[in-house]
Amino acid sequence: MSIDILFVHPNASKIIYQELANKNSAIEPPIWAGMLANSVLQSGFRTEVLDAEVEQLDFLSCAKTIIQYKARIICFVVYGQQPSASSQNMEGAVATAIELRKLDPSVFVLFVGGHVAALPVETLENESCIDAVCQNEGVYTIRELVSLPKLSEEYLKGVDGLTYRDSTNNIIVNSPSKLVPKADLEKDLPGIAWGLLPPLKKYRTAGWHSWSNNTEKQPFAALYTSLGCPYKCSFCMINIINRTDNSPSVTSDKSNIFRWWQPDFIIKTFDYLANQGVINIKIADELFVLNPNHFLRICELIVERGYQFNIWAYSRVDTCKPKYLEMLKKAGVNWLGLGIENPDNENRRVIHKEGFKEVSVLEQIRVIRSEGINVGGNYIFGLPFDDNESMQRTLNFAIENPTEMANFYCAMAYPGSPLFAEARKLGYQLPKSYAGFSQHSYETLNLRNKNLTAAEILTFRDKAWKAYHESPNYLGLMEEKFGKKAVEELNDTKKIALKRRILEQDAQAVR
Repeated sequence: MSIDILFVHPNASKIIYQELANKNSAIEPPIWAGMLANSVLQSGFRTEVLDAEVEQLDFLSCAKTIIQYKARIICFVVYGQQPSASSQNMEGAVATAIELRKLDPSVFVLFVGGHVAALPVETLENESCIDAVCQNEGVYTIRELVSLPKLSEEYLKGVDGLTYRDSTNNIIVNSPSKLVPKADLEKDLPGIAWGLLPPLKKYRTAGWHSWSNNTEKQPFAALYTSLGCPYKCSFCMINIINRTDNSPSVTSDKSNIFRWWQPDFIIKTFDYLANQGVINIKIADELFVLNPNHFLRICELIVERGYQFNIWAYSRVDTCKPKYLEMLKKAGVNWLGLGIENPDNENRRVIHKEGFKEVSVLEQIRVIRSEGINVGGNYIFGLPFDDNESMQRTLNFAIENPTEMANFYCAMAYPGSPLFAEARKLGYQLPKSYAGFSQHSYETLNLRNKNLTAAEILTFRDKAWKAYHESPNYLGLMEEKFGKKAVEELNDTKKIALKRRILEQDAQAVR
């Protein structure tokens, strides 16, 4: 039996993560694919979800599997383990769509996700394998598409939020589509269609998250309790999927919309996950710890039920108040990811713009940890003001004040972010491949700035990661809190050396 639409989560993990993909990187349920599928189901249409990553399908195998569904519309849902991963996941989506075209040139291929929301026209100009893209989150656009009697120009021109290629190869940009209003989230975007996903025992969390669950990585689930972010950070593109303006110059800071599901609705998902035996849970909200009436009530409902989850969630250093921490910990929030980016308040003011609030980063870390919650510190090297001295100060801060986990990123000009628009204006080199937007890929091409080349920044970042994870301060903290098994897992990860094209080219140029 044929279906109306197939939602495909693509797979390019070995390209994006190199050897880390074998057992180190997380494999996360495709949240947006599951939510869009549930939205379509609620409208009375037939749908399925194909998760090529968890099924470990290569591009050709995935294309062959897609054909078997006999779907009227093939929708590649191009997100990832964080919203900024959309561009890197275009690598697998486009490669699979190319193979799909070879097998059946008549299929209708739709893309939705952050990258195509940022660059709808450019995507269709570059990729002949794609018929149409959604300009924003795509909920109402996809509902309109599946209800059309024919997928012809006569009908496509009336679908709001759609950018498509017509029969003469012209790219048509339709009127924008509205977003699902907060009042209609439960009705029009009613959570994840868990029954259409593979068993949750197939998914695994990140190694560090498992340290607070006896290093058990599976099963694993992730969900949103809110969408978007009210802030306008220059390096971030997550709000680009909230756009309702299809002007080509729109960036994510012009679409900073924050919506959330009611706690009484969200707790049903936690009920389901508890019944499935899931302990490891990621709350994927860009900022879970933001609206106390929202997140504290969710925590209270979890505590009332007596669930024993191992939850990882995100906060800003200036939104996580001491009075919240006891309830967060009781609910099983064992990890809070903090966007430290740069520990210097004046530098943070530059990148966080009007959303900046002056706080002591070190004091925030101390207070959070005093409640028994582990901290994941996120740092960025190569921001517009950075030079070697400022990057070294950031690294020194991290080593002297270790958190239970630390991510070290290079500043990356993700499509849709203000940094991307600025980089184009300045003529800075940007990735030529989608994998170039991955922090861990061979093709990675981070952003240069006025002081440093991309290669200099990446060299510093890779050395900084090694220096932090070999520092006595950090290793002592690790063993004290999580034991020798966690340290052994970390040591195995440290054996994996990421290869970098631009560093190889830089070395050859020196010779």
